[in-house]
Amino acid sequence: MGLGTPDCPVFKGMFDYACLASGATLTGAKLILSGETDIAFNPSGGFHHAKAEMASGFCYLNDLVLACMRFLDNGKRVLYLDLDAHHGGGVQEAFYSTNKVMVISLHESGKTLWPGTGYEDEIGNGAGEGFNINIPLPIGICDDVYLEVFQKIVIPLINAYDPDIFVLQLGMDALAGDALAHLELTNNTHAEIINQILRYNKPMLATGGGGYHVDNTIRGWALAWKTMCGQGDESDFSIGMGGVMLQSLEWADGLRDRVLPMNEKHCNSVKRSINTTISLLARNVLKYHGI
Repeated sequence: MGLGTPDCPVFKGMFDYACLASGATLTGAKLILSGETDIAFNPSGGFHHAKAEMASGFCYLNDLVLACMRFLDNGKRVLYLDLDAHHGGGVQEAFYSTNKVMVISLHESGKTLWPGTGYEDEIGNGAGEGFNINIPLPIGICDDVYLEVFQKIVIPLINAYDPDIFVLQLGMDALAGDALAHLELTNNTHAEIINQILRYNKPMLATGGGGYHVDNTIRGWALAWKTMCGQGDESDFSIGMGGVMLQSLEWADGLRDRVLPMNEKHCNSVKRSINTTISLLARNVLKYHGI
């Protein structure tokens, strides 16, 4: 069942830990369904690798699947959007044969990153064919190209599917400088995507996920929550605690990352690669939705 491995060790309080993390996400779902809130965020959740009777990738219980199932039990159409650098195979497997949850994942290609899944041709089966969308990304993708993919593929799918509720997995391991992944995003991308989702005026349940550069991950989730709350871009955390005091030359203050300088030759190479992916998805997935 995947227990006792380096990434899913057995430890004292393991079950309680997994239950608390999943319970927080389910509490968010309950608050949304009851009408007490329309936005909930559990940064301790996002365990998208766990499968039925199988722990994997630091994930023991899949809180995201449980929350989506709770929404389905209440007759809701769910759109699940995963921004983690790693492909969430547990969520994909759970809803691979249903059209009641649209699963969209933007992640580093399995050619260069564990778990080696999440390719363009994994589109669901049976009733779910066309409702599982994987967008594998090349090493070093930057904000502009990432957002271009989001506009060309994700936004049309959202419009066509017209969900009742959004479930977001906000892994921050797609940020530049992460120890495990190889993407080059800034947290401005996550904020922009959240803003675009908010424009649909639908309930949103969000969780954390991966993130192995601790400072960047904390700042990214704080910015995400601030954005969900509809607050402006004023740097209200600018208290002079960044820069030299944190022995970092990448962050002066505030929550937003600075814009990273990009190598034009590298960007052109990334664009060529991602354009191939966009073309494949346009031919093989968008057709199921009349796009």
